[in-house]
Amino acid sequence: MQVFGLPGHVIRSGRAASRLLDAQTTNIEAARRRDAVARWRGAMADGLTTAQAARAIGVPRATLYRWQERATRRSSRPHKLRSKTWSTALVQAVERLRGDYPMWGRAKLGPLLRAQGFKVADATVGRIIASLVERGVVVPVPTLRRRRHGPKRRAKRPFAIRLPRDVVADRPGTLVQLDTVLVNVAPDKPIKHFTAYDPVAKWTVAKAFNRATAAAAASFLDKLTAEMPFAVTAIQVDGGSEFMAEFEQACADKKIRLYVLPPKSPKLNGAVERCNGAWRYEFYAVYDLPPNVQAINPILDAFQHLYNHHRPHGALGGLTPVQYLAKLQAKYPSLSQTC
Repeated sequence: MQVFGLPGHVIRSGRAASRLLDAQTTNIEAARRRDAVARWRGAMADGLTTAQAARAIGVPRATLYRWQERATRRSSRPHKLRSKTWSTALVQAVERLRGDYPMWGRAKLGPLLRAQGFKVADATVGRIIASLVERGVVVPVPTLRRRRHGPKRRAKRPFAIRLPRDVVADRPGTLVQLDTVLVNVAPDKPIKHFTAYDPVAKWTVAKAFNRATAAAAASFLDKLTAEMPFAVTAIQVDGGSEFMAEFEQACADKKIRLYVLPPKSPKLNGAVERCNGAWRYEFYAVYDLPPNVQAINPILDAFQHLYNHHRPHGALGGLTPVQYLAKLQAKYPSLSQTC
């Protein structure tokens, strides 16, 4: 049974309590038995007969006598274990078949063995496999599954580094966020929309491509650096493959620091995700667009100009990004505003 909705700390505490109980079950059971025997003896000391005291305790009298002699639980292991009945030839046949088919169990190996002339049940094949696993002759299936489908170690990135916690965007261009979004401009025509967004100046640059590849991301980087009205010194991206290879090399060539977000941290890319929403609902959902990116991009550039020069932004107090940048000129003279 699965329980949904409980806080994580409750579930973790429950698991820890279960392990603690399992670890002390024998001692707890023995203490419970000794306590029952002590209460039984106390009831008889008060004048009850052995049968009356046993009924008062709620435990049969024979059981209480047995607990009095031995409080700990006896092992249920049989005194005489069943001896192995399979032959050496059968073990060798199972080992050979398991070597040929390492993921197969008794249900599949049993018919193959019977086809070879062995009179053996599937349960016996399972016991032989278990003994071979115990001896280390064959590899258990769970180990093979982990080896094949386990997490792969990522190759070290040549230029990009993990985003440090103390790196924040404090002025335009110090940490531009990049992301992609899948858009269907026609029922059978999906495109990849690249968005760059500066969380300080609220300035966006975008371009549409047929696919999200590293070469497309490198091409978009050229547009980004050319159309951002300030110097871009650092970029943050998620772990997508489109932000590796040619894109990473292009960042190194342009001397732009490249930061990669930690896994499962979409909140760190929240600014560009919000800008993606504006592109999706204010551009793609409003205009009837042609079905190819070559015709879409000129229209996209027109909306990009509208967003940066004419669309008031609530986070900027109703100013447009270009008006906000104009106000920053006095504070940061080094900003090169070319818009």
